[in-house]
Amino acid sequence: MSGTADGVPPELETSPERWRHWRLAVDGPVARLALAVDEAGALFDGVTLKRNSYDLGVDLELRDAVTRLRFEHPEVRCVVLESALADVFCAGANIAMLARSSHPLKVNFCKLTNETRLEIEDATRAGQRWIAALAGTASGGGYELALACDRILLVDDRRAAVSLPELPLLAVLPGTGGLTRLVDKRRVRRDLADVFCTLEEGVRAPRALEWGLVDAIAPPSGFRALVEREIAVALAAESSREDARGVTLEPLAPEVTAREIRYRHVFVTLDPERRVAEIQCVTQEWGLSEMLRLARELDDALLRLRFHHPELGLWLLRVAGYEPAALHLDRELNGDSWLAGEVRALWGRVLKRLENSARSIFALADAGACLVGPFLELALAADRTYLLRDEEPVVELTPANFGAYRMANGLTRLETRFLGAPERIAELRAASGPLDPARALELGLVTEALDEIDWDDSLRVAIEERASFSPDALTGLEASLRFAGPETLETKIFARLSAWQNWIFQRPNAAGPDGALRAYGRPERAKFDWKRT
Repeated sequence: MSGTADGVPPELETSPERWRHWRLAVDGPVARLALAVDEAGALFDGVTLKRNSYDLGVDLELRDAVTRLRFEHPEVRCVVLESALADVFCAGANIAMLARSSHPLKVNFCKLTNETRLEIEDATRAGQRWIAALAGTASGGGYELALACDRILLVDDRRAAVSLPELPLLAVLPGTGGLTRLVDKRRVRRDLADVFCTLEEGVRAPRALEWGLVDAIAPPSGFRALVEREIAVALAAESSREDARGVTLEPLAPEVTAREIRYRHVFVTLDPERRVAEIQCVTQEWGLSEMLRLARELDDALLRLRFHHPELGLWLLRVAGYEPAALHLDRELNGDSWLAGEVRALWGRVLKRLENSARSIFALADAGACLVGPFLELALAADRTYLLRDEEPVVELTPANFGAYRMANGLTRLETRFLGAPERIAELRAASGPLDPARALELGLVTEALDEIDWDDSLRVAIEERASFSPDALTGLEASLRFAGPETLETKIFARLSAWQNWIFQRPNAAGPDGALRAYGRPERAKFDWKRT
């Protein structure tokens, strides 16, 4: 990936032979992923990525590494995350990059980094234990990256420290999960966390261990042995992956024009005049490998729409296919093989990325639609679902809809949908087989079932109305309505921490001409408006 004027690459997919910032070595059940940021490899022209600081390009490569470790190297049971540079693990997000980024880029960059760190935690739950080996200082986003790992090890050399200095240095927050993981995941005492987040210099090894900021420390002479002991503990755990054989992740290589993005199974039509993107997933008679491909294609399409087409505020989702083939695939997805588990987890993460996207989402089920099992989840994730009444049954619930693909709030989409009527879940479980449009509407699985004579006009009105509303207000509305129910670490990261960070990113104290982001590295101090709001 080379430098650009706006900090966003034309291609968001990458592969190991194209990486500029990471080194991966796999030795049987152990992988070592080392951060070695190319200072001259920033996506913004003129930005230097010093001290292993990162930008969008670095994180896109990390996302690729996490996915490849899960699918191409299922034999790996322990991933050691480390630095290839002496005395520094990672300095966090590059400040010059942030200062030059537009507000939408800041938001989408932080959202992607949050999602990637959640994917690391997904991998740990699936049997690949991640260990952060900090042989040098981890600052800001660097420490937040370590926080996503199952274990954090810090060298005790009287210099290395962990820190979240965003508040005192930049007048922003540790926006990629740091605050939430401190108190919700690591259970650091609130007053100590408050002190920690206001220390520019951070906390060195002995106090970091005492406060619970890291799990173990060792002097330089014993640090390698500490890492090896942690690896041994990870390998001693039971694993269902010992005989697993990986699958190769082929390049997606979509055909991209001004109006279309075409993959093998996913087709995106871009309509800037209406501010609409139409996304169609086409299912066929295939197994897990092609479902993996479809999930990756949809994931790539969602990221392209986020970064390349922010003006397309309404996404129209369709799923076309053949019901028996979809049911067969649903049974394969719910098998007990390692590949079924990983594809199922990836589909669940893609659904969450869809829900976390700041776009309105309407699902459309007209001729040829196939809202069955895992594909019904797309409609359940949408803000509204419109069904063509005159067509054959296209909606079918399967056991997967009752637990295989949970939302960020820990509930199924059906449980969230019927939060005020939990007794409806038993009725839905009993609704076996294909559901005709009237029954789907009666059960509350769709918003409207329209006759063919009303279909075009009703949709046109709904689409034009949605496109006429304030995009800022819609983002707040949708984020508030989509995640009913309990709070979890994941919902707090997106609905609380990210929301505050997005607000702070627009405030003059951080982003104004005299704000801290622009003053960083200069002799003059930032000028603040001292009124609290």
